[in-house]
Amino acid sequence: MFVLTTISDLVRITPQDFRKPSIEAIEDNINRKYANKVIQNVGLCICFWELLKASEGLIGQSDGMVNVNVVFRAIVFRPFKGEIIQGVILEGSTAEGLRIGLDFFSDIWIPGPGNLFEGSRFTFRDDEHVWIWTTEDGTEFFYDRNEPVRFRVEAEVWHDHTPQKPKITGLTSSEGTENDESLESRDVPYTIIGSMDQAGLGPIVWWEEAPEEEEDAMGGVDEMEE
Repeated sequence: MFVLTTISDLVRITPQDFRKPSIEAIEDNINRKYANKVIQNVGLCICFWELLKASEGLIGQSDGMVNVNVVFRAIVFRPFKGEIIQGVILEGSTAEGLRIGLDFFSDIWIPGPGNLFEGSRFTFRDDEHVWIWTTEDGTEFFYDRNEPVRFRVEAEVWHDHTPQKPKITGLTSSEGTENDESLESRDVPYTIIGSMDQAGLGPIVWWEEAPEEEEDAMGGVDEMEE
C-alpha cells in the first residue's frame, strides 16, 4: 500500500527559513510542496522520508531565495492490483456504485453491480437509497454508510491536471464562465477502482458472525464433555 519513491527536484528556501538547520529547512520545504499531493502516475505523496543528495545553495538575484537541487525519498500511497484494503462506506454512493474512504484518501470507487456480489442492487429503503445484497435464499445484507469494509484493488484511474495554456482568442465573457465551471467540476487526479465480490470482502460484520457462532458451538460441546 505504501512505497518509497525517489524524486529529484529543485527546492527553494525562503529567507525566513535561514534560521533553521539546512536539512530541516530542506525537509520542511519538500513537505510543503509534496505532502498530500498526487504525483501523476506515482501516487499520493504522504511525506518526506530521507534526503539522499543536496547541492550547494545558490542565492537568486531578485528574491534572495536559496535554490538547492535535491534527491530524496518520499512515502507514497499507491496500492498494488489485487491488494486487500480496509476502508469505510462514505456518503456519495449512487446507482453507479459505492464510494469508499480511508483516513487520508477518499477517492475509491466500487462500480456496481458488476464489482459487487451477484444479486446486489441499489434501492430505496427506510427513507434513503442504499445498496443491498440479496442471497439465493432471500437473505438481505446491507452496504450501510460508515460501515467498515474490505475491498480488492482492481485498477487505477489518472487525470493529468498539469496547467494548460489558456485559450483566450475569441472568448466571450459567458464562454469564460463556462470554462471556469468546467475546471471546478473536473475529475480528481487519482482514483482507485475496487471490487467486493469475493468471500471475505464487503462489510466486515457480515463475516464476523460465523466464527463467533462456531466458537459458541465449540464452547457448548466442551461444557457438555466436562
